[in-house]
Amino acid sequence: MPPPPSPDESTRKKRQRLLFFAVAIAGVLLLHNVIDAAVGVKRIPYSEFADAVRDHRVVDVVITTNEVEGELVDKEGARSRFVTTRVDPALAEELEKAGVRFSGRVESDLVTTLLGWVVPIALFGAVWFFLMRAQARGAPGFMNLGKSRARIYVESDTKVTFGDVAGVDEAIDELKEVVAFLKDPAKSGRLGGRLPRGILLVGPPGTGKTLLARAVAGEASVPFFSISGSEFVEMFVGLGAARVRDLFEQARAKAPSIIFIDELDALGKARGVSPLMGGHDEKEQTLNQLLVELDGFDPRSGVVLLAATNRPEILDPALLRAGRFDRQVLVDRPDRRGREQILNVHLRKVKVGAAVAIEQVAALTPGFTGADLANLCNEAALVATRRGAENVEMPDFTAAVERIIAGLEKKNRILNEHERRTVAHHEMGHALVAAALPGSDPVHKVSVIPRGIGALGYTIQRPIEDRFLMTRTELENKMAVLLAGRAAEQLVFQQLSTGAADDLEKATRIAHSMVARYGMTEGLGPVSYEEENATTLGGPHPFLPRPDRGDTTAREIDVAVRALVEQAYARASALLARHRDLLLESADLLLKRETLVESELAPLFARLTRE
Repeated sequence: MPPPPSPDESTRKKRQRLLFFAVAIAGVLLLHNVIDAAVGVKRIPYSEFADAVRDHRVVDVVITTNEVEGELVDKEGARSRFVTTRVDPALAEELEKAGVRFSGRVESDLVTTLLGWVVPIALFGAVWFFLMRAQARGAPGFMNLGKSRARIYVESDTKVTFGDVAGVDEAIDELKEVVAFLKDPAKSGRLGGRLPRGILLVGPPGTGKTLLARAVAGEASVPFFSISGSEFVEMFVGLGAARVRDLFEQARAKAPSIIFIDELDALGKARGVSPLMGGHDEKEQTLNQLLVELDGFDPRSGVVLLAATNRPEILDPALLRAGRFDRQVLVDRPDRRGREQILNVHLRKVKVGAAVAIEQVAALTPGFTGADLANLCNEAALVATRRGAENVEMPDFTAAVERIIAGLEKKNRILNEHERRTVAHHEMGHALVAAALPGSDPVHKVSVIPRGIGALGYTIQRPIEDRFLMTRTELENKMAVLLAGRAAEQLVFQQLSTGAADDLEKATRIAHSMVARYGMTEGLGPVSYEEENATTLGGPHPFLPRPDRGDTTAREIDVAVRALVEQAYARASALLARHRDLLLESADLLLKRETLVESELAPLFARLTRE
């Protein structure tokens, strides 16, 4: 990077610019006078013009507001241009009768001259000067629309290392190779190997992809160019491609360095996926330029390209081929051990009580990402602050988990007595069936206090361990627990309410997956009839076509789904019917206390007949 200019040099450059503008203004005025003189127009008195008119020597006249211009013919017939200033006709007639030689004169207005010539030139020069100055500073403007908007972090700005990242040990091991290459390229490539041209971080939102990229820059102590994929695309055609070129040029100039493109799917979406879109829109031009830069990208130059996305299924295949983003690093949701490590990182700045067990907090948060755990620690600290505590205790973490999962308590949402009784029996139906069925997650808390947007009550189950596979029996038990609330309402009140809408949706989704995705029904066989192809992160693929299947097969799927749901509902109803008295007793206890925790539920569950 060149050294900044000295104060004397800056002053000298300012004086040179001012001198340049003064010379330019003087030159324009001089040019104006030279042009007037070159035209060769003779100025004559108005009385002489009047004599020439009477002598028929004026052959051509152009009359303006203040002047008369034309051609005179002398006695030899030669013509010459003339101009004279107009005089009031009445006054001219009197002067002529008196034999006075007279002429007109236009008063010179200095202000008008300045406004007409000098001021516009000076204004134009000033605007040009400030635009050039802004461009030199890198400020946004129309002169640098094609400049990259990447935020540049130097070593002192990053301040993130692998010690600040937890729960993604496999991804860290992959990226340590990048750090080793940036620190010592000769050693890393001594056997002829080369670093991948592009490294794509793939994972659900909040798992720490951006944090990992910044940690690589912090560990390697190199400049870090960070930009979002959406910042390349503008309404002006060609600007995105220009910014891609400028970004890579800046990174090469500061090599070794790291380019990080967040939300790559905004820039690298597959081309030609929509029949309504043409082939020359701005996004495609920007993507084409990125592909060109990747093709001409030499990792030996000391520039590493990282990108992150949570939608790899919509990326253009040309981006993912070998030689471009030829390494994909999965940054997945952490397991229980990973959650403990992440909690230890976020709790460094939190005053935690001695009785808090990090492993218990990790057990309460299956499926949480790093961002979720950071939010959990903050919520727990806020809960402890509201109650005026000196430290954050375990009940604060439990309250924070409930706040995140179920929503904020709505104590001002008042239910009538019948609604409260319905909700109490509904929630205890969930709890009793969950406790009676083997393999179900233990019930942690049951409450009739409304939470969130639509939950009038809630039942929280705490998993014992992380699960990655589920059997058919476990899925059937899960459906029975979901439908137990509806079954309890039907058993006690002989009528149904709208409170089981979400349970029905979840149970139907599980049954449909068992039939159409997992092939768990005998009639349809081990065949996948999934309507939409799943992505690498578990969501639907938006572009791949649905598989062809006949109406008969679709009807068989619907029949099988309905049969699974009805079997689970009948199973929950039968179990609750055998323990009707326990259901009524536990619901009355829940109405009295509003919330029952694990220790209060244990005596009730001990009276259940296990299946």
